[in-house]
Amino acid sequence: MNILSVSDVVIPFIYSPKITERFPDADCVIGCGDLPYYYQEYIVSNLNVPLFFVHGNHDPKLEYTDHGAYSQPRGGVNLHQRAVRYQGMLFAGVEGSIRYSRSGLYQHTPRQMWLSVFSLVPQLLWNRMRYGRYLDVFVTHAAPWGIHDQPDYPHVGIKAFRWFLTVFRPRIHFHGHIHVYRPDTITETQFGGTRVINTYGYKLTRVGDL
Repeated sequence: MNILSVSDVVIPFIYSPKITERFPDADCVIGCGDLPYYYQEYIVSNLNVPLFFVHGNHDPKLEYTDHGAYSQPRGGVNLHQRAVRYQGMLFAGVEGSIRYSRSGLYQHTPRQMWLSVFSLVPQLLWNRMRYGRYLDVFVTHAAPWGIHDQPDYPHVGIKAFRWFLTVFRPRIHFHGHIHVYRPDTITETQFGGTRVINTYGYKLTRVGDL
């Protein structure tokens, strides 16, 4: 499966007719947050593939367009606290970042992050019984603790995510939130059995057949 993952910044050549030339073989799109809803809709409508997403900490409650107000990309599947299966691949996700201000719809306390992770456990156990494994792709906005995160509190990693990776060992963990300004910034890390990918901007990732 070829996965186009996006987050945090609009890429001009993606938001253009060139997108079909650049990604003709994409099987699905993963949105890791902090992107306009219309941008994600444009991507999947042009590629004619499904969108699986989580909200980022800067996502608005409503995005207003000529066609009305929307609380998420139209036609997308919100993975927050939810496990889904597509083309044999198992996906699940958790939205937002750590709470660092008084306001913020998609900012959560450490306790709330733990509760979001724990809410996935029954669904993953069902996956294990039915499909022989817990999960293939974990999607979040924030990074896991100690992997790609930063020392300032708004960008600190989530301890619950690191525990999740240790216990359930998904093949891929896509996240955003950590902006990349230097070419030597590490954006991919192997953590146990999981390939952790900071998808700031975009990444095209091939996930091999099971």
